Amino acid sequence: MLSSLKCHPFPVEAHFERVLALSFAFPEEVLQSLVPSPLEIDTYEGLGFVTVALVWTKNLRPAGWPNALGQDFFLAGFRVFTRARDGDRRLRGLRILRSETDKGRMAWSGNLLTNYNYEVVKVDDQPGHLITRTKQGGISLDIKYDADKDPGLPKGSPFPDWKKARQFAGPMPFTFDVGPHGRVLAIEGRRAKWKPRPFQVGHARVSLFEHAPFEGVTPVLANAFAVEDIPYRWERGRYLTTLSDA
Repeated sequence: MLSSLKCHPFPVEAHFERVLALSFAFPEEVLQSLVPSPLEIDTYEGLGFVTVALVWTKNLRPAGWPNALGQDFFLAGFRVFTRARDGDRRLRGLRILRSETDKGRMAWSGNLLTNYNYEVVKVDDQPGHLITRTKQGGISLDIKYDADKDPGLPKGSPFPDWKKARQFAGPMPFTFDVGPHGRVLAIEGRRAKWKPRPFQVGHARVSLFEHAPFEGVTPVLANAFAVEDIPYRWERGRYLTTLSDA
């Protein structure tokens, strides 16, 4: 449940220097415990999807504040593709499972104002190889990639083509959470110059997938895309209207 503060109470702006996002497919039933009602898992051919988004961010600040007061940080977000109803509309978005950052002040403010579950990690960011480590020294992410190579869809992807795969290539227009009384909180993201391109993933270890409910299930890399130089804005959070409220 969300406290009165953890509802993204004001709009926020930032600039994404670059984004690498990898989406992994799992049987829908594996993800069910991660998506509380009234949210629904967004599926394709009986599969649900978890995206791992790596974002190099500059000047994150409340909307209208000068860039000099913003924060620069690395972010890793672990999210499930979901749907939610808003009156007679059905919206697509993501539910955040947890987040990582290399800055303690970002974790503090993020956990104060959102329910994104930030943890501080040590980031080893080398060309084509990124590793994040927890405070205890364990590896959380270990990803080898070639951002300049376009291999098309990963081998074994459930999607028939890149056009279909892009439908499950977050970020999505909305981030969802379930607030008081089971109502869905939605934070809308607005971006410009969004032209994702595939990139090659050589190796991807995500320690989250080594624990329940993923334990024992092999994740399938469904797509991987990159973008650069993106102005981004998150609107103030708002609670959606259910059909019973309308």
